[in-house]
Amino acid sequence: MAINADLDKILDKAYEEKSLSELVDAPVEALSGVSEGDAQLLKDAFNIKTVGDLGRNKYFRAAAAMVDLAERAK
Repeated sequence: MAINADLDKILDKAYEEKSLSELVDAPVEALSGVSEGDAQLLKDAFNIKTVGDLGRNKYFRAAAAMVDLAERAK
């Protein structure tokens, strides 16, 4: 199944034309607004090096799930 999404607003310009599989393997700085310093802090704190690491991180996934549940409960 083809997936179509406009990710340009959340990606650094250099990554706008990459495939999803390339984005998952890209450094977290590929996300717009994430600086090299931010990336280093994520690496130091959670060993997060890629967008995929960030998306699979149990703490970030738990936080996102809680936010989703809280918003649905409103």
